[in-house]
Amino acid sequence: MSTSEGGASPLVDVAGLQAALARFARERDWERFHSPKNLAMALAGEAGELVALFQWLSEDASRDAARDPASARRVRDELADVLLYLVRLADRLGVDLDEACRTKIAANALKYPVERARGRADKYDAL
Repeated sequence: MSTSEGGASPLVDVAGLQAALARFARERDWERFHSPKNLAMALAGEAGELVALFQWLSEDASRDAARDPASARRVRDELADVLLYLVRLADRLGVDLDEACRTKIAANALKYPVERARGRADKYDAL
């Protein structure tokens, strides 16, 4: 992981998680299955499972999904699955997630300046 400018803490510190996932896959001889294509497809599938949990909820119910005992475990599990596949994919591609996040936040700040975007859900080209 790279350190951010000025020595600030990383936004995304995933080195330990990457190591744990690599060890998990290595112990099971799964590395050969963890191509970027396969991991991206698995990530999309897990994101779909997360979306399915919210599909028919009202806005209010969706806000409480992680606190409602009936859905909280499923929401946490699907969020974890999405993160695990994302971290594994980034590791296999050699992508520094901290740097990627910093770069994307900076780009979004330019596309969505506060004075034009505050309180609006419009896409940047419609502001």
